[in-house]
Amino acid sequence: MSGKPSIVFCHGLWADGSCFSKLIPTLRAEGHECITAEYGLDSLQGDVGCTIRALGRVSSPAILVGHSQGGTVITAAGTDDRVVGLVYLCALAPDETETSQSQQDKFPVTDVFSHIEVADNRVWLLRSGIDYFCGDLTPDEKEIVWATSMSPVADLFNQKVDGVAWRTKPSAYVVGAHDHTVNPELEWAAAKRMDATTYEIDSDHVPMMSHPETVLTAIRDLVTSLQGNMARA
Repeated sequence: MSGKPSIVFCHGLWADGSCFSKLIPTLRAEGHECITAEYGLDSLQGDVGCTIRALGRVSSPAILVGHSQGGTVITAAGTDDRVVGLVYLCALAPDETETSQSQQDKFPVTDVFSHIEVADNRVWLLRSGIDYFCGDLTPDEKEIVWATSMSPVADLFNQKVDGVAWRTKPSAYVVGAHDHTVNPELEWAAAKRMDATTYEIDSDHVPMMSHPETVLTAIRDLVTSLQGNMARA
């Protein structure tokens, strides 16, 4: 890989592509094409399909960056031949026998799930839950997260799409030590299972917003590793 890979971002629940706004300008300035897979959380198959279509809008090869449920999305979409690496941010990463829900069921339930409501067949984050989702952010930033949140279809965590990209693609994982949305124990177990280069930070659930420099380091390090591997091949 002689040039800079493209970066495709995949958001999780109660978020949209704007959650990566602190990463994109820097990565573009460093020579990466960037795009967010702006899916609707209506189905896992649909979200994976949207991500694969996004790969077609940037140059190959590409790195997928998935936050939270976006980790499940890149685990499936990352099997695409155009993908050369994966970055997980406080993310789910189910194996072939797991769903997002069954992976979470192996660990204690986190605080945020006491602050949700299911209505109109969607799972809504209550305002009382915002500090468990993005507690490290400023009050103004929290309001932006609230205003741009997207609510998933109620059974999204139980849906499954074939493909486990982290078994064959180099991966990095950013663990949020103070995450109250995805259990940090799950994050460590997922990172260890995929043999990812791992970065632990004193962060809530949204390190790309609260600690963007660490996330940028994880992406840069993966790019450097991939370029080194290509040079030795």
